[in-house]
Amino acid sequence: MYYKLEVMAKKKNISENDIIGFYMDYVLEHNEQPKTVYAFTKANNFEEQKFYDHFSSFKILENQIFTAFFSNTMSVLEQSDDYLSFDARNKLLSFYFTFFENLTANRSYVKFALEQHKTNLKSLRLLKDLKHEFTTYIEHLEIDLIETKQEQIDKIQQRGLKEAAWVQLLLTLKFWLDDTSARFEKTDIFIEKSVNTSFDVLDVAPIRSLIDFGKFIFKEKVQMN
Repeated sequence: MYYKLEVMAKKKNISENDIIGFYMDYVLEHNEQPKTVYAFTKANNFEEQKFYDHFSSFKILENQIFTAFFSNTMSVLEQSDDYLSFDARNKLLSFYFTFFENLTANRSYVKFALEQHKTNLKSLRLLKDLKHEFTTYIEHLEIDLIETKQEQIDKIQQRGLKEAAWVQLLLTLKFWLDDTSARFEKTDIFIEKSVNTSFDVLDVAPIRSLIDFGKFIFKEKVQMN
């Protein structure tokens, strides 16, 4: 008697997003990382080489998941004419609300990945690539700072702004992880208050007015003398 062995054909068109989806499903179903890339690809019925076409390891894949959340956020925002016309403050508010909508849609995975590290997110290598993407975004927002005409001081100001913005995002992330309010409404309030407060502190218009006034007084005083 002969038995016909049916072998399921391997999936051929495997994208980066497919692998990310498979990985997130795996860790949530098994409550742990796959033991090997071979076991992971076998469980999801695609060739091991397809994994390495996109990622060199699970560690790189995990980093990429958080940058994918960032990329998806920017993709949504950049399709909005309203967003493109916003000033820096409202662009950042829009980014926060959209980014945390993305996180909420994947909350089970995000909590799994971050929960054990949430008291020290700043040193978490898992978020290293996200930090690079986010701080580059902050730099391109062209948030108004006082220009000192001193290149080194201006660079320090810009670097300080990016670090402060990153810490603010981490604080918001930790607040969201701990938030138990319906539809995470408290996180929305936290975002609005923290972003608006940051921009109020950074508002250089009154300071510039004061400087201009001081220059005027100095000039008038010199002329009077």
